[in-house]
Amino acid sequence: MFSGIVEDAATVVGLDRDKGNLHITLGCSFTGELKIDQSVSHNGVCLTVVKTDDKIYTVTAIRETLEKSNLGLLRIGDKVNLERSMMMNGRLDGHIVQGHVDQTARCLKVKEVDGSWYFTFQYDFNKEMAKDGYMTVEKGSVTVNGVSLTVVNSKDDRFSVAIIPYTYEFTNFHQIKEGSIVNIEFDILGKYISKMMTFK
Repeated sequence: MFSGIVEDAATVVGLDRDKGNLHITLGCSFTGELKIDQSVSHNGVCLTVVKTDDKIYTVTAIRETLEKSNLGLLRIGDKVNLERSMMMNGRLDGHIVQGHVDQTARCLKVKEVDGSWYFTFQYDFNKEMAKDGYMTVEKGSVTVNGVSLTVVNSKDDRFSVAIIPYTYEFTNFHQIKEGSIVNIEFDILGKYISKMMTFK
């Protein structure tokens, strides 16, 4: 489980395809603290560390993960938002994030406003899935590339988020442009509530 507060933006240094799998090798500031079998969120996708080597480490994304996320689009040199699993003895600064990406979205617009940025994303809207909580709500929570954010201007198939300068520079949001594909995870609490409502 994660909180959506990004710890570092890692650099992709290696990509190795093996049948339907993709082995991703990255370097980050806390590589020396990672252990084999540890869960780390990569652009919002929970992946297991399978190898560590000095300043780099490797995780593996399976076919289903590649189909549902933007990890299959990674290139050498790309930045990936990282977060280690949440410790239960601290503050929850973001919101409850599972690291299970629901789908991808496309960036429609990036607008700078007085030193901050507004990003608008569009995703494939499915009415039946929306009944189960796979949607955004105004002022609700959403995870974009692993970053916990507040929804602005929620519509059926799109939403916007406001990004402060720190988040823009510290995460990979500074690489997101019109047409970029991002990972989104809808709020798990909304999913549970929507599911419970079906049993009334």
